[in-house]
Amino acid sequence: MTTNTHVAGVHSRDRQMWNKVPEVTLYFWVIKVLCTTVGETAADLLNVNLGMGLTSTSYVMGALLAVALVFQFRAGAYVPGLYWTAVVLISVVGTLITDNLTDNLGIPLETTTAVFAVALVLTFAAWYLSERTLSIHTIRTHRREAFYWLAILFTFALGTAAGDLSAERLNLGYWLSALVFVGLIAAVAVAHYALDLNAVWSFWIAYVLTRPLGASLGDYLSQPRGEGGLALGTIGTSVLFLLVILALVVFLARTKRDVAGTGTVSPREG
Repeated sequence: MTTNTHVAGVHSRDRQMWNKVPEVTLYFWVIKVLCTTVGETAADLLNVNLGMGLTSTSYVMGALLAVALVFQFRAGAYVPGLYWTAVVLISVVGTLITDNLTDNLGIPLETTTAVFAVALVLTFAAWYLSERTLSIHTIRTHRREAFYWLAILFTFALGTAAGDLSAERLNLGYWLSALVFVGLIAAVAVAHYALDLNAVWSFWIAYVLTRPLGASLGDYLSQPRGEGGLALGTIGTSVLFLLVILALVVFLARTKRDVAGTGTVSPREG
């Protein structure tokens, strides 16, 4: 009995020490949507408003992301400030990747959407073949963390391409587009809780869908009133959302409400 208890305690400490991602709670999804909005507005701010251009903006943000990920990988456990800084930066970079392919290289959105969807599936396949799990609650090795961040990068690029594609083809407007994606996310939630959809796939489908949702909200807040927005501008919207993200991250760092527990992972997580 003593030995078993000791072993369980060691495994619990190991998991806490190596867990590099937050618990998926309401706080997680709120901050994630805010990050996607910043990804859209900050990319436009740097590229258009400040006149840096897509190429220069991509180099600068790519370098900042690389630095953030170095610190994230060096951390021994989940640190809210590091983690969410990386998410904000990767949201901007994911947006810029799609914009570069579409605007600079002239690749159709249909193609970029399909390519990023395939890239995401291949990332999951490689992740599972090497780790035998896709659990988002056991990111406790550098290899799993590498797969995790690569998947996140592709979700942002895919969400940007799919969101732009639907906006151009359907021309729904900002609010109606947001409601469509809210409905899709709600359908995923129902499928997960009522129809037993696998937790990992539920998470990643919702993660992709929150990208165009955040973009729709960002466009609504930043675009001129004549175009259906609130005319806050990319600067105002970016600053507002970054301040809210900062406040939530500070709150979580103090309360640790998003620190993952040490319970066993459900088999449904794959």
